[in-house]
Amino acid sequence: MTRQYHSPRRAQDAADTRRDVLRAAAELFSANGYARVTVADIAKRARVAPQTVYSSAGSKSEILHKIVSESIGRTDAAATTEAIRRTDGLATALTLLAKGTRVGNENEQQIVEVLYGAFPVHEDGAALWKQSTSAYRQALSEVAEHLRDKGLLKMDVERATDVLWFCFGFGAWRTLVKECGWSWDDAERWLAQQAITIFTH
Repeated sequence: MTRQYHSPRRAQDAADTRRDVLRAAAELFSANGYARVTVADIAKRARVAPQTVYSSAGSKSEILHKIVSESIGRTDAAATTEAIRRTDGLATALTLLAKGTRVGNENEQQIVEVLYGAFPVHEDGAALWKQSTSAYRQALSEVAEHLRDKGLLKMDVERATDVLWFCFGFGAWRTLVKECGWSWDDAERWLAQQAITIFTH
């Protein structure tokens, strides 16, 4: 038997190349729109050969899925839901949820814009939407379950999850901040208050 050779330097170089490719793609998708960017464009921005793009990160569609996965990994939804589980009041829980979702949307706003541009033209927009929203909606469902367990819900968990998505999903933040020009602070305060009003009436 031959022993497989492992080079830490080579592995690090490969990881660095993949990171550079994904970063270049995210920048180009954000600036030009997903549909207008080619693998050749990504290769040029990352200063690698097109074949290197394919071998390190995959096709353009696969690259976008990887970018979304990394973005999801950076959002610390678990910390927000854990903090909410330690609360007993509706207003406190929803205020924490507003803060947590604000941080995630603000930090990842470039990727959110890439997604909105890609959904209509992506090879499988439905799969992309599911990938980008499933973990988010699951976290909101856990918040709804907590509110139910505390006796604070006047609707079922499924309906409450939909209402939380309406109040704190991508669209809510994007509408107020990007389309209407609100500050993130103003949007956070207003969305929290709207959610509190909805769930107390």
